[in-house]
This record gives sequence, structure tokens and C-alpha cells, in this order.
Amino acid sequence: MVAITNKTLLAEVRRQRELSKSITDGQTAISTGISLTKASDNALAWVQVSDIGRAQAQQAAWKANVSYGTTRAGNAEANLTEINNLLTRAQELVTSARNGSLNDTSRAAIVEEMSTIRTTIGELLNQKDYQGTSVFDDQQSVLVPVSRGLNLAVVGTKQEVSEGIDVNGTDMSIDAILAQGIAAVQSKDDTAIAASLEGVQAAQGHITVQQARQGVRSDRLETIGNRLTDIDTDLTERRADIESTDLTEVISRVQSQLLQLEAAQSAFARINQQTLFDLIR
Repeated sequence: MVAITNKTLLAEVRRQRELSKSITDGQTAISTGISLTKASDNALAWVQVSDIGRAQAQQAAWKANVSYGTTRAGNAEANLTEINNLLTRAQELVTSARNGSLNDTSRAAIVEEMSTIRTTIGELLNQKDYQGTSVFDDQQSVLVPVSRGLNLAVVGTKQEVSEGIDVNGTDMSIDAILAQGIAAVQSKDDTAIAASLEGVQAAQGHITVQQARQGVRSDRLETIGNRLTDIDTDLTERRADIESTDLTEVISRVQSQLLQLEAAQSAFARINQQTLFDLIR
């Protein structure tokens, strides 16, 4: 009789422990708003949440890549704008050098400013950011993965930006064009100066095209970034729908379980008290 009673008591203790744990889980679900915390809660839902979690991790990586690409694209746009401004100034200087009344001091000043423009453009083409990444890629654009199967070139190369400029049928670089302009101004030869002016104008037109191309890259990054944000929002909502607590259902269940536990503990105390009395007697 005693053995049967002990087994019954142990079973009741286990039942009350499980009931208490269920109440605690319910209270946690109410406070956090999340009811799915382990696979045993709902195996199918757990698999779905795991799949969504992996998708969110991939989305986060792509968004980070887009952010990286956007930063690089912004730097490239800023440098191209500055190069364009410098070439505009170079065009003004070469044009003013065609004034036959310029004295040697004024001509030397033009040469000095042209040389500074040439140096500055070279620095802008070879500039690196605080992480040591070049503003413009060298030889070949680095492809950045921004979604499944899609890798984008976020900036052009130094060669694309500064070389292959058609000046009256001859391919020239910005550096060579500016060097030609400096030499022409120094020579005081109006024909040479006029020819160099055409070169500077061609260089500026080339940079304008490069700015347009970089703008297309930036627009595409923005479009993809917005799309990734929309997808991330959808994934977050889907995960919340699966994990979130049905407050009405959970609160009702916890209240019912609290009543059950209170009644069970009260009954258990009376039964246990009587059993001990019987055993002592």
C-alpha cells in the first residue's frame, strides 16, 4: 500500500512541476510576445522560422554589401565632380592663355595653376578611403554581390575614367592632355594652345560621360537597396506572425492552468498530510 502511495505522490509532483513550467512558459510568452522558443513548441513552425532566419542573415549580408557599394559609389561621384570642376578651370586658363597681351608673369601663373590641377586630378584618381580602398578600381572593376546571382561593379576603373579620350583621332589620357596644355602655354604658340584647348574640352566631355555612368551605378544600388529593405520587412513580418503570441489564447490558458495548479497543490497538501498521519499511526 505504501509503495503505491509513493508512486502516486511522485506522479503528482511531476504533474504539478510540468504544469508550473507550462505556466512559466506562458507568462514568458505574454511578456516577450514570442511563444515559439524551441522546436518542441511547434516543429513545423520551428522549421519555417529557421528558414526565415537563414534568409534574413543572407539579406543582411547583401544589405551590408549594398551599403559598402553605395559608399564607394558616393566617393567616386564626388571625385568625378571635382575632376570636372578642375577641367572647367583648366579650360578657362587655356582660353585666357590665347590672349596675346599676356605678360610672362601672367603666363607663368597659368602654368603653375595648370600644373596644380594636373597633380590634383592625379591624386583624385589614385585616392584611397580611410580603409585603404581605392576610390576607383585598377584595371578591372571589383564585383560586389548584392543579391542571388547578381554582382555589380559599383565604380569604374582609373583607366576608364582617365584614359582613352579621343582628341582629333588620337587616344589620350587626362594627364597627357594637361601636360600638352602646359607645354602649349609655355610655348606661347597660339596654334598649339588652340589644339590643347580642344584636348581639355574632350577630357571634360569624357568625364561628363563617366559621371553619367557612375550615376547609373548609384541609382541601381539604391533600387536594389530599397528592394532588399522591402524583402527584409516581409521576412520580419512573416517571422513575427509565426513566433508571436496569441495573447487571448495564452492568457486564457495560463489562467486556467493557475487554477488547476492551485487546486492540485491544495488537494496534494491534504492528501499528503493524511498519508503521513496514516503512516505514523
